[in-house]
Amino acid sequence: MAKIQNKAELENFIVTNWNKVNDFLDQYSKDLPLPIYSSVDIRESSEKFAPVDNNLYPAGFNNLCALDIKASSERFHHYILSRAGEAKKVGIITESHTKNTFYLDHLQSLKQALTAGGHQVFFISLDPNLFADQKYLELSSNSLGELTINLAEIKDNQLTIMESGDEIDFAILNNDQSSPIEVDWANLKTPVHPSPELGWFRREKARHFHFYHQVLTDFCNELEIEPTLMEASFDFVTGVNFSTKDGLAEVAGKIDELQAKVGGDKKIFVKASQGTYGMGISVVESGEDILSLNRKGRNKMDVGKNRKKFTTVVLQEGIETMIKFGTSPAEVTIYLVGGEAVGGFMRANPLRSTTGNLNAKGMIYQKYCISEIRQSCEHQCKEAVYSIIARLSTIAAALETNEIIS
Repeated sequence: MAKIQNKAELENFIVTNWNKVNDFLDQYSKDLPLPIYSSVDIRESSEKFAPVDNNLYPAGFNNLCALDIKASSERFHHYILSRAGEAKKVGIITESHTKNTFYLDHLQSLKQALTAGGHQVFFISLDPNLFADQKYLELSSNSLGELTINLAEIKDNQLTIMESGDEIDFAILNNDQSSPIEVDWANLKTPVHPSPELGWFRREKARHFHFYHQVLTDFCNELEIEPTLMEASFDFVTGVNFSTKDGLAEVAGKIDELQAKVGGDKKIFVKASQGTYGMGISVVESGEDILSLNRKGRNKMDVGKNRKKFTTVVLQEGIETMIKFGTSPAEVTIYLVGGEAVGGFMRANPLRSTTGNLNAKGMIYQKYCISEIRQSCEHQCKEAVYSIIARLSTIAAALETNEIIS
């Protein structure tokens, strides 16, 4: 078989070899600690596809269609069953930004998927600052009704709801820990997934893309695919301080080197290696753009959520999106449960260009219903490529997990 050299050949190969491709990924990942859930942002240009971010504590389940929420239910149940037996009481450990009513919609959608799998679901928090003198919060989501977040504690090494005394059988962490939750996780008897050790206080995008490159290389060698069709070229720089400008000359030099490699007309994304929520991102045309950042621009790159200081940056080939929602440039986000794609959405942004950062002010969402594609025979749709790339990225996240918690 001749090596697959262009995007059209890649799409056709995955469409016509759907089972073969997935069988390889199943075998490759069978002994790896795949996360209970994840989301992968994917850009598609006229020349390639590329994952540009991977989140192990995703919000946004409210942006999935009803069929995809239903499809995820069985996979959640299977994942929990394989790790905690017949766990009945499932606790979702939430973020502390409870004033974000769209995040509360996400929690309600996640609860819906888990409840349909036969679990009793509680929203819990280990942040006492949320609760003042009470042990629970009654809140209103944007569009999915009322919910209660309960203050939890560790009692006899078991995660326990303080108000009711209910012991949690299995906990799903939905807090990305830009600042770590101060809990003795090691001695906790309650299973917690994903691992609390994988928060952004410890995880690095630079490490993730290193492992993605490794997984992709193995995949492409096995199936004779040109790997640049499924990856954005990248580099990284450590020891950066945007406030004092330390390290910015090295960042600028590496930007110019990366541009020379991928094409001088391409923009480069400069990303905080531990950034989240689209924070800590600049899109530049040259190394000089970094050197000439004004104080406001440097401040944006200097700190992120919870005032986290950024000291490592990832430099990534800018992928000009060809996807549109109406007239707005868009990108696809795929959601996975246990390493299998269950749904997704398109993120569009009418305020940005096709080469810009779309995860920014002005973004809007359009449901992208994988279940409808599957019912129409998913393996005959080019969108199947998104699922494969998302699987590759999540396998890379499993390799990260092995390295971080070993």
